[in-house]
Amino acid sequence: MKTQTAMRETTGVDELLTVGQVAQTFGVTVRTLHHYDEVGLLSPSERSRAGYRLYTPDDLERLATIVTYRRLDLPLDEVAALLRGDGSTLEHLRRQRDAVMDKVEELHGLIDAIDRALEREMNEQPATREDLKEIFGDGFKDEYQDEAQERWGETDAWKQSARRTKNYTVADWEKVKTESAAVNDAFVAALRAGLPATSPEAMDAAEEHRVQIDTWFYDCTHDFQRNLADMYVADPRFTKTYEDIAPGLAVYVREAIHANADRHA
Repeated sequence: MKTQTAMRETTGVDELLTVGQVAQTFGVTVRTLHHYDEVGLLSPSERSRAGYRLYTPDDLERLATIVTYRRLDLPLDEVAALLRGDGSTLEHLRRQRDAVMDKVEELHGLIDAIDRALEREMNEQPATREDLKEIFGDGFKDEYQDEAQERWGETDAWKQSARRTKNYTVADWEKVKTESAAVNDAFVAALRAGLPATSPEAMDAAEEHRVQIDTWFYDCTHDFQRNLADMYVADPRFTKTYEDIAPGLAVYVREAIHANADRHA
């Protein structure tokens, strides 16, 4: 169906159109026009000499208004009620605008509801490797993951971690990232404050580090955490990860973890 503007542009001021011409020109079916006539919504105002019923420009203006309201899914009885109001074009346009704005608000509400449903659905799905790359950025590399599985895939810790994480959602991994960042921030704060790795603040950060691993991945005892800490210094890639955060952090984390393990021995 064409809009009111299109109808005005297509129809000359003095042009009279038959039912068939209106249907062909404006994309309204003959059956629909006949129905509008039968229910008293829109009737052709003129007749030709041969007796054909003809639509005037005013009729077409009314049709344009009806089409607008119908595009908003208003039932015919509501359309008729609107048309029975103030017959001025200005008032009709105002009512049409109000109806459109109501529909826009309804659609915005529907979009918000769909977005919430999509978010719930996505958050309930296990995260993919692409999701992890997006979450962790350069901190997630496929080759590191493959190498880690090759090196530790048969260990109990790896198997336990695989069982736990296989169904982690994007929201879960976001929490892991946030908690990891908080632990690193605690280490950095202690380091930059000039506190020794044996300070309560540094050891508390080390304990938070252990608890996070124990919570999200696998059972992490203090002795097992010692081995991780040694690897942070022995493996250049782990060392670089910490050094990129703050110079000297890798060794500081190792010493804090060992001190915390001694504290709990």
